[in-house]
Amino acid sequence: MTSASPTVGEALVCMLEQAGVDTVFGIPGVHTIELYRGLASSSIRHITPRHEQGAGFMADGYARVTGRPGVCFVITGPGLTNTLTAMAQARADSIPMLVISGVNATATLGKGRGHLHELPDQAALAATVALWSHTLTDPADLGEILARAFSVMTSGRPGPVHIEIPTDVMKLPADAAGFAMPEVQPQHPAAPDLEAAASFIAQSQTPAILIGGGAVRHATAVRRFAEALDAPVISTTNARGIMAGHALDVPASPSLGCVRDMLNQSDLVLALGTELGPTDCDMYEDGGFTLPANLVRVDIAEDQLARGAHPALAIQANIGWFLQDMLADSKSWTRPPSDGNARAAALRELASAEIGDSYLGHIDLLQEIWQALPEATLVGDSTQLVYAGNMYVAAPRPASWFNSATGFGTLGYAAPGAIGAALGEPARPVVALLGDGGFQFTLAELGSARDCNANVAFLAWNNSGYMEIETSMEASHITPIGVTPSAPDFSAVAAAYGLPSRRVESREALISALKDLPRPCLIEFVNAGSD
Repeated sequence: MTSASPTVGEALVCMLEQAGVDTVFGIPGVHTIELYRGLASSSIRHITPRHEQGAGFMADGYARVTGRPGVCFVITGPGLTNTLTAMAQARADSIPMLVISGVNATATLGKGRGHLHELPDQAALAATVALWSHTLTDPADLGEILARAFSVMTSGRPGPVHIEIPTDVMKLPADAAGFAMPEVQPQHPAAPDLEAAASFIAQSQTPAILIGGGAVRHATAVRRFAEALDAPVISTTNARGIMAGHALDVPASPSLGCVRDMLNQSDLVLALGTELGPTDCDMYEDGGFTLPANLVRVDIAEDQLARGAHPALAIQANIGWFLQDMLADSKSWTRPPSDGNARAAALRELASAEIGDSYLGHIDLLQEIWQALPEATLVGDSTQLVYAGNMYVAAPRPASWFNSATGFGTLGYAAPGAIGAALGEPARPVVALLGDGGFQFTLAELGSARDCNANVAFLAWNNSGYMEIETSMEASHITPIGVTPSAPDFSAVAAAYGLPSRRVESREALISALKDLPRPCLIEFVNAGSD
């Protein structure tokens, strides 16, 4: 940075460093080169995806494993619109993401004269998926706006935010000295709410806990609370691994009939940090998910408490503080262990029986992968392995299992999402679970993995098309069409990018390849749907 007169771009880089940002994902363009002024001399590494959608998904994967916002630099117009899909997935799954884009020069905004990359109202378009979208017009406001962006991402339910900077504003002088990260204090539950929750618990005999992604950073507290309550803990997709290996753990989907029955037979259900969304709780869209009258719901977002199931007690609070405050004064509701472990064990057995042999085979393979690579993070797209795991998988730790098959449900997530996860936790191996169809959405990100030497094994689950969609069409008596896109020679594509690869036809060969191949690598499991 030039000390005499830093530009907005230089000041922005300095502020991001002060905010603890160590990685930015983006593709530079003529409308954003000023954002890059000073980046090369900073401590921030820049990762170049092959598409801006990949930048967003990388930022998402990075944020999930680190708990810190993923940051993107994208160009005006198509750069931002390409990123919107990733922003929508982040919004659906409550993932903090900061997207900084260019926009046309201030004097041209809203004129519709056909300038390069022009949109009618770019900030408004971003606001359809962002928690907050802002146009920076005064360089003096840069620190305040960036601080507000971090505050929005950390003070409530996380999600993507967007700041756009006109091309003429990027070049103006700015001052980074006044920037300070906001000190956001997580919200404690109100004392009357804690008393009411304790009363509900004290009167219950068969409680159950349902946890969502909002609890993923509070695993120790969740475990202590579950033990004190002696309650089985059912985890939605993004909460898998919070109770890893615990006798009270039930890593099964609330979409399963037996899980629903257990919840409704409980005389108290505590829903912690979950939106109770259909993609977790009603995967088959049969409308059968209900909860008992004695529902205590805790969520950081006030508006979320008013959506979906109507609770007997709604508590707006940070999940960690709720658990800590409850445990700090637990004498009034804690009781000796009784049958919690037995109830959890029985439900795990029922869930396994309900899932069926086909999915159980896929689930067994997932567990074999973790046996071979105990520290691995599994990042998925919409494919058979992922569908099965979302129904039931015992992840080894929090944030070690996540995918895009819930929430917004986009294809093309796993490859860039896995790269982002590997960069966020470089010591942990990452396995990207990809269908042969969905992989082709972001196949070029193999090049990005090579560029940054990401610790990723790309597992292409090749069943020659969109098998789940084909099955659904047949079940609805529709002649399947459009479900057999041809796949490339994945090994040849990997070789073109300089990645080692292996084509396997058995589980044993797959596990061997995962152990043997250097990273990044590609493994194609052919005829996978029949295994």
